[in-house]
Amino acid sequence: MKLGLSKAGYHCTCVYDGMQAADLLEKEIFDLILLDIMLPGIDGFELMPYIQEIGIPVVFLTAKSNLADKVKGLKLGAEDYIVKPFEMLEVLARIEGILRRHGKLETQIYVEGLEINTSARTVMRGEEEISLTRKEYDLLLFFVRNPGIVLYKSSVFG
Repeated sequence: MKLGLSKAGYHCTCVYDGMQAADLLEKEIFDLILLDIMLPGIDGFELMPYIQEIGIPVVFLTAKSNLADKVKGLKLGAEDYIVKPFEMLEVLARIEGILRRHGKLETQIYVEGLEINTSARTVMRGEEEISLTRKEYDLLLFFVRNPGIVLYKSSVFG
């Protein structure tokens, strides 16, 4: 998980039990928390009220697939609930959507002489606007936000 997120350009901090997570939340600020329910010590459900107080969006990533757990996680305030096993590309897309809704994604991206404005959905090279179809723009943005990830045709085109 950390490797996939890091390759997609995200800075990740990992902890492996609920007590470590609670301690870290006292010291650092995060844009998003990916949380497993079945953590030793304090479980993910027990951490949710505290996380909600500090206003960090949460996505549950868990093996618990029954409806009662999904409903409980969402009612506790999670933005999303993803059951293992999952595809990394789907998780990345869901993370991006949540960060966008919470205003945590950059609106200007500069790469290889291009300026991509994600708010206006425009691409500029210097003073010249590059005309792209919606699909071309989406693909460009996907590739720019996911460097180093090996993609197969089915991963991008369904």
